[in-house]
Amino acid sequence: MGTRTTGFSKTGLQRVRDVLARHVESGRIPGVVALVSRGEETHVEALGAMHHGGGAPMRRDTVFRMASTSKPVTMAAAVVLLDECRLRPDDPVEQWLPELADRQVLKRIDGPLDDTVPARRPITVRDVLTCTFGLGMDMTSLGTPIMNAVFEQGLTPDLPTPMPEPDEWMRRLGTLPLMHQPGERWQYHIGSDLLGVLVARVTGLPFETFLRERVLDPLGMTDTGFHVPADRTGRLPTLYAPDPRTGGFTVWDEATDGRWSKPPAFPGGGGGLVSTADDYHAYFRMLLNGGLHEGERILSRPAVDLMTTNRLTPEQNAARTAMALDNVHLSFGQGQHGGWGLGMAVRTYRGDYAPVGQFGWDGGSGTSTYADPEYGVTGILLTQVGLSVPNAAHLIHDFWTTVYQAVDY
Repeated sequence: MGTRTTGFSKTGLQRVRDVLARHVESGRIPGVVALVSRGEETHVEALGAMHHGGGAPMRRDTVFRMASTSKPVTMAAAVVLLDECRLRPDDPVEQWLPELADRQVLKRIDGPLDDTVPARRPITVRDVLTCTFGLGMDMTSLGTPIMNAVFEQGLTPDLPTPMPEPDEWMRRLGTLPLMHQPGERWQYHIGSDLLGVLVARVTGLPFETFLRERVLDPLGMTDTGFHVPADRTGRLPTLYAPDPRTGGFTVWDEATDGRWSKPPAFPGGGGGLVSTADDYHAYFRMLLNGGLHEGERILSRPAVDLMTTNRLTPEQNAARTAMALDNVHLSFGQGQHGGWGLGMAVRTYRGDYAPVGQFGWDGGSGTSTYADPEYGVTGILLTQVGLSVPNAAHLIHDFWTTVYQAVDY
């Protein structure tokens, strides 16, 4: 991959730490764990506290709710099936997901749910893997009948009631028309949750079981999963979703008896994982290493290339581009990468300090996980402040700005 790995400069790493400390000292970020690595060098900073107002200090092994940074990791389960020829990109998914046969498509995104035309073709595996199967979280279409129906059916996380178990979730999904024709447009999130159902139906195993056996355990990701066992609850910080109007800290999830205190009915590939900086480091280093982890092959090199290069046409990517560039007051500048691979963003233009080819994603709980083949850099930034306000997004931006200054060319 042409990786150059001469490490980081000492002054650069000090600037990374200083910027992280500034955010924590501001009072707007209770605590943060950050990891950067290049070649054989790994540096970790754990600053601040587990709770707003103090409490136990952040530690290297603190467990975080990964939110949408779950997407790059859970995608690996499906890619294993591509490698084994148990899935082909252009197979129709209805043989495993009969609920998605014979789709109807809305004539217009804001139209009534019964004003539809037939889908031009079946939904394929490729459509699901690239989040172009026809349904998604369209933040530019809030308030439309279809988005209202998605919420009313309980198809997304973050609602007061948890998502139903996978078969019931699929049944509900099957009652809705598609927003767009299969393959036409990238749409966020729902495809990543659908991926888990597809993997479970193909393998005959629960999604979390297959993911653990084929990806998490081989990588030594022992702190990663869809819930936090009782003996590790003390390592899970309180998650906050600050009030967008006042900035006041609002608790979104407590560690004890919270949303991750027991296995969920629906293991959400789109946002359900908890993990640590070191676990995620193992995963992204494996991708940088072409699918190898300590000499053991997890994914084939061609599969990794498929995941980490842009899969979308400008037309497919139009909605994502609009969200990032035209709604920066909502996205806080997140999402300006240009491309999307499988389960993650891929930079196709130089819009900030990160190089073209960098891949990874960010999470609404204040998480950011990327690696890049150009400089061989992996970075993991984890906090417990949701993106209901821009504070965590600003921290994420400043982290990457300083990380790339610290690269010793």
